[in-house]
Amino acid sequence: MARYPESLDHMLAAWNERHPERVRAHLEKALSPEVVFIDPSIVTRGIDEFEANVHEVHGRLPRAEYRRASGVDLHHDVVRYAWEIHRDGELVLPGFDVTELDEEGRVLRVLGFFGPLPASED
Repeated sequence: MARYPESLDHMLAAWNERHPERVRAHLEKALSPEVVFIDPSIVTRGIDEFEANVHEVHGRLPRAEYRRASGVDLHHDVVRYAWEIHRDGELVLPGFDVTELDEEGRVLRVLGFFGPLPASED
């Protein structure tokens, strides 16, 4: 896979969906049924757990806007990109993801990190 994976746009749309009943439709376009999502706060397996996490985060951060904050770097079905969460015009959290895609271009695994990279200790 050498072209930009549309599944990333569908996954981002799920995070930005204001109507809870529409989140699942975005996720089904974005995710492999075997998706694993790992970040500092949670590990989810499968679309049901991923969706439950989206709804839980929406409850904690109402009106938040999720944005890709960088270009997308892709090789061997692995993608990396920075993201940000904003609310009421303020940056809430920056981070980045490393995402693995399945053979159909759907998201199979997300490894998320919060905050900027730490400074070098050299």
